[in-house]
Amino acid sequence: MTRIKTDICIIGGGSGGLSIAAGAVQMGAKVVLLEGHKMGGDCLNYGCVPSKALIASAKQAHAMSQGAKYGVADAAAQVDYAAAKDHVADVIATIAPVDSVERFEGLGVQVIQEFGRFISPTEVQAGDTIIEARRFVVATGSGPFVPPIEGLDAVKYYTNEDIFDLRELPKHLIIIGGGPIGMEMAQAHVRLGSRVTVIEGAKAFGKDDPEMAAIVLENLKAEGIEIIEDAQANKISSKGKNITVHTPSGDFTGTHLLMAVGRKVNTEKLDLEKGNVGFTRGGLTVGDDLRSVSNRKVYAAGDVAGGLQFTHVAGYHAGVLIRSILFGLPSKQKTSHIPWATYTDPELAQVGLTEAQARDKHGDKLEVVRSDMHHNDRLIAERKNKGLIKVMVVKGRPVGASIAGPLAGELIGMWAMAIANNLKMSAVANTVLPYPTVSEVNKRAAGAYFSPRLFESTTVKRVVGFVQRWLP
Repeated sequence: MTRIKTDICIIGGGSGGLSIAAGAVQMGAKVVLLEGHKMGGDCLNYGCVPSKALIASAKQAHAMSQGAKYGVADAAAQVDYAAAKDHVADVIATIAPVDSVERFEGLGVQVIQEFGRFISPTEVQAGDTIIEARRFVVATGSGPFVPPIEGLDAVKYYTNEDIFDLRELPKHLIIIGGGPIGMEMAQAHVRLGSRVTVIEGAKAFGKDDPEMAAIVLENLKAEGIEIIEDAQANKISSKGKNITVHTPSGDFTGTHLLMAVGRKVNTEKLDLEKGNVGFTRGGLTVGDDLRSVSNRKVYAAGDVAGGLQFTHVAGYHAGVLIRSILFGLPSKQKTSHIPWATYTDPELAQVGLTEAQARDKHGDKLEVVRSDMHHNDRLIAERKNKGLIKVMVVKGRPVGASIAGPLAGELIGMWAMAIANNLKMSAVANTVLPYPTVSEVNKRAAGAYFSPRLFESTTVKRVVGFVQRWLP
């Protein structure tokens, strides 16, 4: 058994762990990184990267049948599903070196390719190595949650961890779960040629603004996706090559099954009890400083911290922890400025409070600014001008923004910056943007906030009248 001492021991080589490792070692700390599976974590290997690559293939296939309105003849796409998966693998391989063992060892990080588990409040064991560290960071991420549905264990089903290995196009893909993962995969597969049925126990896009979700769902249904809501899957059965999902709303039969009902944090291999690290089903029990409330040597980053489960949140957590662990400065996480996006077509994005949340919190102080995208000249030129922006404003400052439409994931960035820096609506309204760009929809939304103040104000009109009469 080998024993080593270090400043920081990071358990998990995903987005959060890698960001902390790279930052800490380059600032002079001794860092040990433990990863028993694939460097890059879920995002690189099973999540963000492969899903967006497959969506890109599907977008190309769909575009071929949409050319007539641009003066280009429609054509039926000849989809090679296996080649599309080759594209996915190539994208992963292109990005992988940035997250590789070789790169991090080159930076000076000691990488041990074993799972880590606590053996005491001050020690972690990985394979035949025991690591004693001044600080531990648990960044083990999350994996697909598979509920105990009767009969599920008797059929072949996929999750996001193996759907990208499938080489044969599903004839009829049944997806249980109408959240971001389920809906992205539904649209990708219907565009690549599958028939797709989505079964959701509550409401599709249930965590997003219902008005915005409706805009996206309308388009998904128009493309041929069958979406069954308020239908809890209570039994799975199979006959030959077909799989049937039984629900109170009826039975739905397909050739392949994808489980996309949610995520569970990866804590089962950590032996957290031996490390005196408190935890729940949602993750480690930490404060706003991401520090364990029961073992002050231990911190959490990313999904396992028990909050929003996004790759960019793990990266944000890394910055919070580097500030506190390396420099001893007070540093706490907040969530009011964290955006997220779903990469369907059209996209769906959110930052800060939704309209319902803002009304609950701010009451009569809230103003909701709405701006349709149908006036944007760039989107008109591209015939994609269906969408909506809602901005929740309190005392002249945005506290939330919801966007459904083309490039929503890009457009939400301006509102995320405004909220993160406590900017006023005037900061967006005063920004000069190139014409014609899609980003002008944000400025138009800011203009919608000021328009009634300028054009419907009797005071403004009196002042303008006075100036026109008396100004030389």
